[in-house]
Amino acid sequence: MSTLRDAKIGDTVKVVRLNGEGAVRRRIMDMGITRGVEIYVRKVAPLGDPIEVTVRGYELSLRKADAEMIEVE
Repeated sequence: MSTLRDAKIGDTVKVVRLNGEGAVRRRIMDMGITRGVEIYVRKVAPLGDPIEVTVRGYELSLRKADAEMIEVE
């Protein structure tokens, strides 16, 4: 299964599953990233951290560590 970190610029992916536990998982869900939502990858910083995405109509920046917890298809 691929993660959001593996997605390329311009890809639109669908969230399959959220890994992680406790506060980290809750924080990701509070940002609007839940199972079934589509995420558009807008930009990736030169060193790969952070990743800028569009979720539910708003822009969001995620750290690589957080993006690795989000399984997508």
